[in-house]
Amino acid sequence: MTPARDSGTVLAQQTPAAQTANLHESAWAHVQGQAIYSDEVNLPAGGLTLYPVLSDVAHGQLMQIDVSAARRAPGVHAVITAADIPGENDTGPIVHDEVLLPTDRISFHGQAIAWIAAESFAQAQHAAQLVQAEITSLAAILSIESAESANSFHGQTQRIVRGEAERALATSAHQVQGEVRCGEQDHFYLETHASAATVEADGTLHVMASTQHPSETQHIVARVLKLPLHAVKVSCLRMGGGFGGKETQANSFAALAALAAQMTGRSVRVKLKREHDMKLTGKRHAFRMRYTLGFSDDGVITALQAELIADAGWSLDLSPPVLMRAMVHVDNAYYLPHVAITGRLARTHKTSATAFRGFGGPQGVLLAEEMLDHIARHLKLAPELVRERNFYRTGRDITHYGQTLTQADLPDHQPSRMQRIWQDLLQQSNFAARQAAIQATPNTSYRRRGIAITPVKFGISFNKVQYNQAGALVLIYVDGSVQINHGGTEMGQGLHTKMLGVAARALGIAAKQIRVMPTSTDKVPNTSATAASSGADLNGQAVRAACETLLQRLFSVARTQWNVVESVPLYAKDGSIHSDDGRSMRFEEAVQAAYAARVSLSATGYYATPGLSWDMQRNSGNPFFYFSYGAAVSEVEVDGLTGEFKLLAVDILHDVGDSLNPGLDRGQIEGGFVQGLGWLTMEEVVWDDAGRLKTYAPSTYKIPTICEIPEHFETRLLAQAGQPGTIYGSKAVGEPPLLLAISVRCAIKAAIAAFAAPASSAAEPPIHLASPATPEAILHAIENAKTPLC
Repeated sequence: MTPARDSGTVLAQQTPAAQTANLHESAWAHVQGQAIYSDEVNLPAGGLTLYPVLSDVAHGQLMQIDVSAARRAPGVHAVITAADIPGENDTGPIVHDEVLLPTDRISFHGQAIAWIAAESFAQAQHAAQLVQAEITSLAAILSIESAESANSFHGQTQRIVRGEAERALATSAHQVQGEVRCGEQDHFYLETHASAATVEADGTLHVMASTQHPSETQHIVARVLKLPLHAVKVSCLRMGGGFGGKETQANSFAALAALAAQMTGRSVRVKLKREHDMKLTGKRHAFRMRYTLGFSDDGVITALQAELIADAGWSLDLSPPVLMRAMVHVDNAYYLPHVAITGRLARTHKTSATAFRGFGGPQGVLLAEEMLDHIARHLKLAPELVRERNFYRTGRDITHYGQTLTQADLPDHQPSRMQRIWQDLLQQSNFAARQAAIQATPNTSYRRRGIAITPVKFGISFNKVQYNQAGALVLIYVDGSVQINHGGTEMGQGLHTKMLGVAARALGIAAKQIRVMPTSTDKVPNTSATAASSGADLNGQAVRAACETLLQRLFSVARTQWNVVESVPLYAKDGSIHSDDGRSMRFEEAVQAAYAARVSLSATGYYATPGLSWDMQRNSGNPFFYFSYGAAVSEVEVDGLTGEFKLLAVDILHDVGDSLNPGLDRGQIEGGFVQGLGWLTMEEVVWDDAGRLKTYAPSTYKIPTICEIPEHFETRLLAQAGQPGTIYGSKAVGEPPLLLAISVRCAIKAAIAAFAAPASSAAEPPIHLASPATPEAILHAIENAKTPLC
């Protein structure tokens, strides 16, 4: 029987998969095309659609705009410009520096200067062509280097300092300098940005948005429309992918739909074409990172000076915390005794760079692995040996920003989590034998192989302490069915599935009795973004808190009925409430008895992560509740004639604590790794000299496909790894695995090095490899190695 079209709610009874609370709750709807997204919500009759009018310069002065012809076009109900905004013309999440619609200055090529609201997409598109704009072109800043030359930066230079880096460098046995760059990356979610807005009968503005942060979207809509927050309701059914790209950048499109709905009295939808989505929205930050590194004869780091500059684009967006997360992750899994790190944000005339899975962490860890690889080549030591020698350990357990690793990370009487993962993975992947086989292969071919193992230590919590909180509302109905409302959003990662599992475990009932409702600001207010890998951590604790409150009420009713004293323990299991003296009552009976006794069957839950602190003046403190660990072994083969590489094998061991759902966690690990693979090897964002984005479609922007996935792709979860203080001992999994793909880049560098003739000096030169490591970049790196192909 074909199931009814999914309404956007999570109904566990719909599918056999959901009844187990193990498989993704929407899997059945996804594979049958029944899952509804924001752009598919049926609007009331007379609904309108929006289409943008784009600028044709990267930087310019908007002299005037004539929309009269567009307003007269068939089907057009409104042409929206900055003059139509009743409130604040700004959508900046941190600093109010991001206009919704320009008034005088064009800041990037393709910036929307007006939007058409028409009865059909075709009519809106036609009318957009009738808008006449007079723009005087100005010189554009399009790179980090040109921003440096023009002294074009956002904000102040950020610093993290520990010890005396300059003195320690001067006394180090060895000193090297280097630079690593990494490019942007488009989020390329399957569902482009979409929002739908309706003014309801009571005047409430209801926005259905594809957003990772409904509360912030509510704030921005209210700001733009000059409304109180209680007059704006923002809901999110589900997203067809987010990856950080819908954390802040969804806000402007929701505000535009809401503004158009208020202006026209009609329901309005905006759904971006892929081309417009890629041109209008921000990417992962490009970084240029320079370092001076001191180390001992055995490869142990003694001092580091580093400069990180990120291309933030035309406005700040979330760039300050992205930069800071990069700066606090330059250690990765390694102890840095003396450190001086500076960070700056280049202001360029490009789309505003934004959150992307890892949020600056991948760029910082990339720098760390570049430095460790440089040490290994300089000393002619095995890279895996140098990496292990620099791991955090007892006595070397304080990060460069002042956070002490806990005993859960560095136990006194057993190997640390990182050492456990490292040794286990080396053994299980048969690393030494594979490496020996590669080294023993005669260099008589134009192909070379390389293998590498790299670690990850990733801090879990939002950079901003106040975001580490969550709320939930749980309702029990008299038939024993349960409804969950929480502040997290579902973007395919399985958060709702995990919340079903948390509630089922807390209440001792089957998942089929539970329904998770769409995220909405009128049910759970003032929520944080579903980001920073914290969705299950925060919302799981809030859901459990609400469930435990309700369970205690049911226990009280059961004690009254059984005449059992408080000292007799009660517990919920297998759909019943039990006492230690052998009594039991079905969950439904307890619920009905509570209703009859006039006991409330709804409860809120709240959670705030404890122990977090951050001094924004000194850039030090305890920003993370815990760390996630992992490691990956990657083996590649590089073609010296074409620069192409083939990923032959991947072995991953990752720490997810006591997993809430191993299937979902494995999916996140593998998906994150592949997305990192794309960032580092093929997803090249290209702008021309005029600031036009050239890679704005699948035809010009290459993402990984099944063809890039090796047949040997083994993912294991670290056993016996429960994390104290988290939801049922679990750990976050969304972002850290992406960084494991740096092992692929290191393996490519090892293969490139194999093309080189043995160095005559004691030190080998570093391998300079651009990121992404496209075939052109790999060929250039081979050429720089100055070696014959056979």
